[in-house]
Amino acid sequence: MSAREPNYLIRSSSSGTVGRSLNAIRNHHVVIDSPSIGEAITSGEAFLSGVSACAVTLTEGAARELGIPLEHTEVTLSGYRAPDRPAFERVEMRFVFTGPTQEQAETLVNRYKDG
Repeated sequence: MSAREPNYLIRSSSSGTVGRSLNAIRNHHVVIDSPSIGEAITSGEAFLSGVSACAVTLTEGAARELGIPLEHTEVTLSGYRAPDRPAFERVEMRFVFTGPTQEQAETLVNRYKDG
């Protein structure tokens, strides 16, 4: 079996300031802070934004594939984490669609859940 190239390659490095990382994603460069600094986007915000962006693009693609009329998609993620714990205790996700019926919207959300 031959080695596969990764689909994604992100390089993160220390910045010289404790709690701040420098991140390279293709030709994009992003500063991400720990919550202790919080001037730039934080690591938790970056993580959750990736999840919500995936939800938007996946449901848009599913709508196109299934012929569901979709004018606009909005996904809101709320993360709950105790300040002294590194992991989220709970994450809530809310989808708002403009265009589809309730049944069609549920189909899109289920498509996202199924991956």
